Amino acid sequence: MNLNKISLVSAGASMNREIKLYNEVSIYCSELITKKYSTSFSLGITTLHRSIHKHIYSIYGFVRFADEIVDTFHDLNKEKVLNKFEEDTFESIKNNFSTNPVLHSFQIVVNKFKIDHKHIKAFLFSMRMDLTKKTFNNTEYKNYIYGSAEVVGLMCLKVFCDNEEIYKKLEPYAVSLGSAFQKINFLRDIRSDHEERGRVYFPNVNFENFTNEEKVDIENDIEKDFNKALLGIKELPSNARKGVYLSYNYYRELLNKIKLLDVHKLKSERIRVSNFKKFIIFLSTHIKSF
Repeated sequence: MNLNKISLVSAGASMNREIKLYNEVSIYCSELITKKYSTSFSLGITTLHRSIHKHIYSIYGFVRFADEIVDTFHDLNKEKVLNKFEEDTFESIKNNFSTNPVLHSFQIVVNKFKIDHKHIKAFLFSMRMDLTKKTFNNTEYKNYIYGSAEVVGLMCLKVFCDNEEIYKKLEPYAVSLGSAFQKINFLRDIRSDHEERGRVYFPNVNFENFTNEEKVDIENDIEKDFNKALLGIKELPSNARKGVYLSYNYYRELLNKIKLLDVHKLKSERIRVSNFKKFIIFLSTHIKSF
């Protein structure tokens, strides 16, 4: 009996267990972030296939903490912190490791599914825009939506699709869905963005003089995105279809509520979907078949 060989095998097995535990703890941190910051997104994840839950948690944890850097910690040098966050992100991807559990769980997903680094850079570029931009022209608006929302949808799509051909086919629909979601967020948060951050995302829109006609134009633009996105949702792999459709229905409910308000009401309150309505949407989505 070769005792040295047995000892090496035992040591290797022990190391693998420790690495697995480290990975699990890191992913759990991202799961906790998701559940604490977004009950609606967490609910949507439960309708995805269990095998991909941890990967979507890891993506959300990453984008949420990047967003917190630019929108929350006002006493810090945000640009310096965001630069370090970006540096650490790509270092963790390169090394397959980070002492930051959020970045560690994210790099697992990036490396496993070969998420395009240009999407990560586009996302962080949009976060950096929030540090300085207060108003946006048409090009800046489109670039911001691409980086802050559309590429996040593309990261998730990489997880959903098991081959590149399906991914490429569904890519434009994922872009439309991300665009619709973000524009609804802009409408819903138009007051807080203006009052707390001095920011208006919609091009050529002045908060004080925002009109119902401008609001309707934005809503119509969102409807076009939604109509295109729904075609893609129907073609998603079964592991993700219901979860994405749930998010679609949740945001459509938000849009429907926004449409019922005039701009003065929209500028004075934040639209929400009640927990009861979320439950109804969840049930109706769960029994829906395409």
